Amino acid sequence: MKEENNQIEQLEGMVQELNYLHQVSQRISEKKDIDVLLHEIMESCKEVTNAEASSLLIYDEEEDNLYFEVALGIGGEAVKKIICNMGEGIAGWVALNRQPLLVPDCYADERFNPDFDKQSGFVTRSMLCVPMLKDEKLVGVIQVINKKNGMPFTERDQNLFQILASQCGISIENARLTEVQIRQKAIEKELEMARMIQENLLPDYLPEIENVDLAFRLKSAKEVGGDYFNVYRLDDDHTLFFISDVSGKSISAALIVSTICSCMMTYQKIRTGSTDLKGMVTALNKVLIDSTTDEKFATAWFGLYENSSRKLTSINAGHNNTFVFRDCKLFKELNAGGMFLGMADVPYDTEEIQLSTGDVIVCFTDGVSEAMNKDGQFYGEERLIKWVETACSKYADDILNSVFNDVFEFTEDTEQSDDITCGVIKIN
Repeated sequence: MKEENNQIEQLEGMVQELNYLHQVSQRISEKKDIDVLLHEIMESCKEVTNAEASSLLIYDEEEDNLYFEVALGIGGEAVKKIICNMGEGIAGWVALNRQPLLVPDCYADERFNPDFDKQSGFVTRSMLCVPMLKDEKLVGVIQVINKKNGMPFTERDQNLFQILASQCGISIENARLTEVQIRQKAIEKELEMARMIQENLLPDYLPEIENVDLAFRLKSAKEVGGDYFNVYRLDDDHTLFFISDVSGKSISAALIVSTICSCMMTYQKIRTGSTDLKGMVTALNKVLIDSTTDEKFATAWFGLYENSSRKLTSINAGHNNTFVFRDCKLFKELNAGGMFLGMADVPYDTEEIQLSTGDVIVCFTDGVSEAMNKDGQFYGEERLIKWVETACSKYADDILNSVFNDVFEFTEDTEQSDDITCGVIKIN
């Protein structure tokens, strides 16, 4: 009779455990918030093993340590503040060796670290600790502490606990995957929004200027940068060429570009009399200082062209040098000006150049010169100069096409990491 009763109790225990595992599986399938789910699982772990406390520690790959994600029972909140190094204490040993550990008397085990009890105020007698693995990859560890009846944990507890550890590991990895997917979708949405902002700010067409042949183009990277260009016809005799590159990527860069665009358009509308290029650049710089954070800035090149005299006035605000070609040779590099826009309230210098028929001006962003091939080599300014020298007798659009074709031939299948922007101005 006694043996039959023991068998009945064992069967009842097995049924209870199976029911419990079924409940855990159901909870996982409900796709609850991961924090709520793990809290429920660890609460159930505590109940099914009749333990005083239970906890779940997550492995931090970057820091190579464990931190408490869930800690239930007396001293739980105090325990949550503790960081466990790999190999340190029972949990650290289990994580390092990826093996379960059943400890009937913790203070008799040299692997046990009593400092945890000192910090939490809890007294650990016995412990069952199991690693959480997903495809042999360490996710963390779960542990239960002190059976309420004073007895040590059993192998049966360990077998059940290992199943639970596997379930927890799957839950955490699935939640991480979902979180990554959600974050990726948010990033993609932000990139698309940034691309739309950038495209809407770019001019639909370039103005016609007597005896001037123009071609500008921007090829956005997957992670949209802060490149921008425009050509402003200020009056019948004056045209402003503009190209810029804002630090950063995506929305933050696009918003600064929109600020620059708004300032430039406003200046164009309220301008009266002659154009004060130095005053305009100084004012734009002050606006960006006031409206952006310290780590945000923009490089830019401004070229004010007077058609009647063929004089070009230039300001380079920390941007790539603008190249002037004459007789199909590099004639001058326009680099005078000052520092980046949005960094400091400093004066800007101008430089002037008298242009002639056949002169070609090429402005570009670092997406051209720093375009990288599969061997990690940059396209470089020297290659750009040589290529333009071979093509400068052509129309502006043909010169621009040949530059872009050469850049992409150089990079081949390497993913474009930055916006590529270039402008060609040819004096006829």
